[in-house]
Amino acid sequence: MSRNHEATGEAAAVEAIAEVVATVERTQQAKDAEGFLALFHPDALWTTAHGKVLIGFDAIAEFTREVLPAASWDGKVTYEVVHTQFLRPDVAAVKVRQRYHAADGDGSEGAPLYVMTRAEDGRWLLTACQNTQVVAAGGA
Repeated sequence: MSRNHEATGEAAAVEAIAEVVATVERTQQAKDAEGFLALFHPDALWTTAHGKVLIGFDAIAEFTREVLPAASWDGKVTYEVVHTQFLRPDVAAVKVRQRYHAADGDGSEGAPLYVMTRAEDGRWLLTACQNTQVVAAGGA
């Protein structure tokens, strides 16, 4: 494959990955557990910002269906892709900036790392994810 084809394919993959992250944002804001869960690989691993480890889709689904619809926040959460690094053409490490904007002006930040894999049907799926809370300087 020529470098030009590789670059074109990589650019399309970066765009598709950014759309997955945008869907994470939309589903979180809407508290849409099923839409969020549709983004996961069946054998996914998820670690929450508070260190809860969820192994496999069933564990992630059980946790998400319990926690997401019941989440109480009066602000907005946003997700931004900061960096995408391809480990292989079908595997990418994606660094994300997560921000919670409270209605009162306060907020917090997270620094998730999503390892995503491209499924046989071409979709990019969340496969191994670590959500890390960002602590203000001097806090940790």
